[in-house]
Amino acid sequence: MHILVTNDDGPPSTAASPYILPFVRALERAGHAVSVIIPDSQRSWIGKAHLVGQDVVATAYWPPEVNPDVHPLPSQTNGGGNGSGGEAESGEEGKGKPWILVNSTPASCAQLGLSTYFFHHSPIDLVISGPNYGRNTTAVFALSSGTLGAALEAAVCGAKAIALSFAFFERVTGGEIVDEACEHSVRVCEGLANVKGKGDGRVEWGDGRLYSVNVPLQRGVSGRAVRWTRMLQNRWEQGACFQEVEGEGESKGEGAEAEEVRLRRGDELGEGETGGKMDAGAAGAQQQQRWKARHFKWAPRFTDVYESVQRAGPGTDGWAVKEGETSITAIRANFMHAGPGEGEFKL
Repeated sequence: MHILVTNDDGPPSTAASPYILPFVRALERAGHAVSVIIPDSQRSWIGKAHLVGQDVVATAYWPPEVNPDVHPLPSQTNGGGNGSGGEAESGEEGKGKPWILVNSTPASCAQLGLSTYFFHHSPIDLVISGPNYGRNTTAVFALSSGTLGAALEAAVCGAKAIALSFAFFERVTGGEIVDEACEHSVRVCEGLANVKGKGDGRVEWGDGRLYSVNVPLQRGVSGRAVRWTRMLQNRWEQGACFQEVEGEGESKGEGAEAEEVRLRRGDELGEGETGGKMDAGAAGAQQQQRWKARHFKWAPRFTDVYESVQRAGPGTDGWAVKEGETSITAIRANFMHAGPGEGEFKL
């Protein structure tokens, strides 16, 4: 197959994007033709967004043989980059087919990959977005995921699309466990590409259908069950996403990659930033100060998600991953109506 790979974590990096390089190599070893177009920097939690009014620059990038120890950022001299001034840590220029780096979103990468790059060599048979650095189980993660966003965009364009995510329980970024997960994921994606719909619960391709696959990063995952699951329809609890900080906050100027590392450490532990309820005095003081500028940092409380998985029990994507099994969830790239859908609404 000719497989188009994109992601939301950016170029190979042990800090923020450790899985794309070994996965692409696994696809190539399996005999597939692989084309890669990805954001030039970290673009997690951005969903299926496009950046309105921003011109998009795409540059060639030759990936290294192994993941570098630092995030490879496009050089400011070659037309790419995101303002950080970092130089690309890449492989040998001109050796093999380059990847394409885009200073935009995962959804934009999917659009450009399908419409501008690669397709003229041979038809693209499948789009794989990922493997994401972390799980994308349950609705609250999936609705914000740039990994899902790129796959949704590809499905809207009529392509077969899979969003692939690696769920870690310890922050594993390389080695035999990652290699096994990559080889296992290749087999899962190959199987899904051939789904026809035989009345056994499978959902055939077409009409914006796509698949969300979550693979646990655990030794022996290839020998465990691969399950059809439903996506858990959970929600954030009040105050679960932002934490107020003094002044301008600790994270000012750290950048997306440093923030991603902090978030993934919380994800690994099943934790997040938490805050207690205010007493009456604190509430009164906050009322007096409420119109002053206040600073908040993005601090999702992951425990809310994991507790919702525990409450829901077996059958969901989150539960399967918790049990060390690979989950496959069939979804559609549309906003399916939930109401009556007909008749007059009388005032």
